[in-house]
Amino acid sequence: MSDLALNTLARDVIDERADFANPAYGYRRLLSEILGTFFLVLVAAGGPMMAVAYPGSVSRAAAVVAPGLMVMAIILFMGKISGAHLNPAVSFAFALRGDFPWRRVIPYIVAQFIGAVLAVAFLQWVVGVSASNGATYPASGTSPWAGLAMEFILTLGLVSVILGTASGAQNIGPIGALAVGGYIALAGLWASPLEGASMNPMRSFAPDLIAHNYTAYWIYLVGPLAGATLAVVLAYALRGPGGGQLARAAAEGAVAAEREKQLEQARRENAEENVKGRVERDVDDIDAWIHRRRHCTGDETSEGQPSDAS
Repeated sequence: MSDLALNTLARDVIDERADFANPAYGYRRLLSEILGTFFLVLVAAGGPMMAVAYPGSVSRAAAVVAPGLMVMAIILFMGKISGAHLNPAVSFAFALRGDFPWRRVIPYIVAQFIGAVLAVAFLQWVVGVSASNGATYPASGTSPWAGLAMEFILTLGLVSVILGTASGAQNIGPIGALAVGGYIALAGLWASPLEGASMNPMRSFAPDLIAHNYTAYWIYLVGPLAGATLAVVLAYALRGPGGGQLARAAAEGAVAAEREKQLEQARRENAEENVKGRVERDVDDIDAWIHRRRHCTGDETSEGQPSDAS
């Protein structure tokens, strides 16, 4: 897509970025992060807790795929408000890349903390089992360093996907939602038996806080932050600084939308040209008829000028 086409994207696309940067809408962004993180942790911690409360009701596959599907939904319905970070490691990565102001990082993390803790407290009250059942711990016999290495690698992949599909510091659009949600589900399907495949310090901390059990929590703090840092370095090496306008267009599906818009414009211009051609032909036919009529009645001379007899 040319720079001219990118600069002529729909006005509402431009306004969304202005709203995201507007300090007056800070409460909207923080409320969005609270709500989004609440639903993410509700599903991520709720699956294992439901499996304990109702044995056989929730399989491991369902428990790890559900958070990915929830993230897809959250990005689609509120990504344009807060960027749908839902994860301190993601906010940290966006700020480290220069797409997100550092002054907003702490408020975002506080909002994510509130949403996560509310979700786990709600689950423990409603489901009636300890929040520790929804926590993430290394499997029995697994070295903490192995768990750390897995969290590091998984978060490296997750944040790389986010940085590659996000628009600046915003997870938006169907392409980004599918990529991020799909990665979370796939990572959980194969890696969760080892250490839970958290990739999110707040998702792991909230159950630990409610259950007062901080076993190996450092794994789920150090691993994601280190993985996010390397993801930013690799993103810079692959694409240069920042997400860029093209990333925004791709994340929103605007590339295809803009192409369709251009085709529709071409069709309209072609139709207008056809109408103009028909009108010109009709005018020519009328002029010819008038000319013949005057010639037959003797009202014109050979040069098409009025006769002196008049």
